[in-house]
Amino acid sequence: MTAPGIVRAGRVLTAPGHEAPLGPTVIHMEHGRIARLEPVDAGSLTPEEAGMLAMPAPADAHDHGRGLRTLAYGAADGPLELWLPALARHPRVDPYLCAAVAFGRMAEGGICAANHCHNTQNPAALLAEAEAVSGAARDVGIAVAFALPFFDRNPAVYGDLDALLATLDPADRPGLVAQAAALRPLAANMALAEQIAALEHDGFRLQYCPVGPQWATHETLAAIAEASAATGRRVHMHLLETERQRQWADAHYPQGLIPFLDTLGLLTPRLTVAHAVWLRPDECALLAERGVTVSINVSSNMRLRSGGAPLDDMRAAGLDYGIGLDGASFDDDEDMLREMRLVRHVHALGKTGAPPMSPAEIFDAALVTGRRTILGDDGGGRIMPGAPADLALLDFAGMSRDCVHDDLDEVDLLLGRMTARHLSSLFVAGREVVRNGRCVTVDLIALEQRLTDEARAAYNRAPPDRERIARLQEGIAGFYARGNHRCP
Repeated sequence: MTAPGIVRAGRVLTAPGHEAPLGPTVIHMEHGRIARLEPVDAGSLTPEEAGMLAMPAPADAHDHGRGLRTLAYGAADGPLELWLPALARHPRVDPYLCAAVAFGRMAEGGICAANHCHNTQNPAALLAEAEAVSGAARDVGIAVAFALPFFDRNPAVYGDLDALLATLDPADRPGLVAQAAALRPLAANMALAEQIAALEHDGFRLQYCPVGPQWATHETLAAIAEASAATGRRVHMHLLETERQRQWADAHYPQGLIPFLDTLGLLTPRLTVAHAVWLRPDECALLAERGVTVSINVSSNMRLRSGGAPLDDMRAAGLDYGIGLDGASFDDDEDMLREMRLVRHVHALGKTGAPPMSPAEIFDAALVTGRRTILGDDGGGRIMPGAPADLALLDFAGMSRDCVHDDLDEVDLLLGRMTARHLSSLFVAGREVVRNGRCVTVDLIALEQRLTDEARAAYNRAPPDRERIARLQEGIAGFYARGNHRCP
């Protein structure tokens, strides 16, 4: 980068896996878009510029913006249903700090846009939290789709809360009863959606988020389908993440959960479903027919013991998929470049006789399909005149330092080695968000320290009741072991 609006690189992947790389090139950016690509002599580049590889920046198709990582406050990895109660350990902190730290780390992980499935700290302050997320997205500079949570069913377990309460210590019951009573009703959520829509800007847009079929009433699911059709707003939803969710769905929807969602009008190209680990082939086919997109979350599904998404069935059905970190990347580091490699390698496990997922397919998932679930069909995920100027510059010279010849396949090397440590710069809508591997739009180091200090102080003022959480986890484990979630 030698001047505002100009990127100079020795290699440019305009459409990774589809087009051969360009040689030394100057990329000109104007008004947030790529104006032109200018081939230049290699000698006109500095050694640092010559060692750079430019590619379209990836998008995070499903995340929760966890500025305070779950392990940092003692919510250890484990099965989702037992992990969720441990999130009550999260200390109350400034929502702006949480979002800005999360988005800054995403930027340093190569991410230009993210689906932010919001977890509220204080349900009564959700509008203020949304305003904080909107401000953080503007300040950091990545694009964020804010998925407003609609959660009005099954607050603690999939099924009859009384069956859980009956097994708990009497002292632990009032809190769960109060939690169930405080679930925000549909009308209040729709009113909030209108207020949050007023916060939209180029880097922040609203989506409806019925958190999951097991957590949203039929009335809410139907209302969201209708509102999405009327407004064109996208819908973002967890779907069949765990085996227990699959068992619950089969018991409560003998006609099939996915066909039921279709009768409500939810299955459209505006819908993104996250995880989808326990989909069956016929369900993949129906989702594909309706134009639904899946977010694959390999790291999260491993850390929360959910299983592996049926990618073979999805691919056979032509079901589009993006890639998401879910706030739970494998190394807890928001590294989307590593996640792309991980998806490809995990999918190839045990398939020695079958060709691996093609480079074009994995790059399209991360650069194009996931992006579409956030920003729509905006021409992104490619480096060409008129496309959004969302670029990742990687230190290809450093990545290939030990290579013995120059005739390298750049894509093969990226899919074998690239991680966030190779990210030199990130541009979002032509704005330099990361330089020399560090976020430059905000002081991320200072924000991280403030967040940590605030979280420690809040934790010390009001430490969580660890014993109560452990008793609740034990009760929930018993609920599922008895098969209570299978009782329609």
